[in-house]
Amino acid sequence: MEKTGSPVGVPWSMPVAVEDIPDAGLHFEIDAPPATRAEVAALAGVLSLLKLSAVFDLTRRGDKVYVAGQVTGRVVQACVVTLEPIENDVSEAVETTFAPPPAEMATDVEVKSDREPPEPLVDGKIDLGALAVEFLVLGIDPYPRKAGVTFTPPKVEDAAAHPFAVLEALKKPSGGAQP
Repeated sequence: MEKTGSPVGVPWSMPVAVEDIPDAGLHFEIDAPPATRAEVAALAGVLSLLKLSAVFDLTRRGDKVYVAGQVTGRVVQACVVTLEPIENDVSEAVETTFAPPPAEMATDVEVKSDREPPEPLVDGKIDLGALAVEFLVLGIDPYPRKAGVTFTPPKVEDAAAHPFAVLEALKKPSGGAQP
C-alpha cells in the first residue's frame, strides 16, 4: 500500500478500501517517514516526533469494519516547569468500528444508546494514517514534566508590590455599608 496524496489537513494518509479487506481480515504495520513525522509534530504542538508507528488488524463484520491495534510514538516536548526538551513515549490502544454513514434521519427523532456510534467510512475507505495520528495526539501528555522537577511559585516579599494588590484593596470594607 502506497501513500497517496494526503487530504487537506491530514499529514499522514494511508487509505484502505473496505472492499479490499478479505473475510480473514488484514494486518498492517506502518511507520511514518521523517517528513510526515515533522508535519505531525507541528500539528500536535510538540518540538519533534522521533517515532510514529502503528499496528492494526482490520476485520469485516457485515458492512462494518472492526479495527484493533496499537499506536506508538516518541515525542520531544518542552517541560512545563523548566522548558527543557524532554522525550516521552506514547502508546495508545486502538479499538474502534467503522461503518457506512447512517441514512438521514428525521430531525425530530432522538436515538439514545449506551455505545458509541461507529466512525463513518469515507468513500468506502478507512484512513489508517489519520487514525494513527488521532490516537497519537490523544496520548500526548499535555503537561510534560522532567523527572524530579517540581514547580515552586516565587515568593512575594512586599505584599503591596504584588500585581493584584490594588484589587485586594478593593475587596476590603471602607467603613461604609456593603451592597
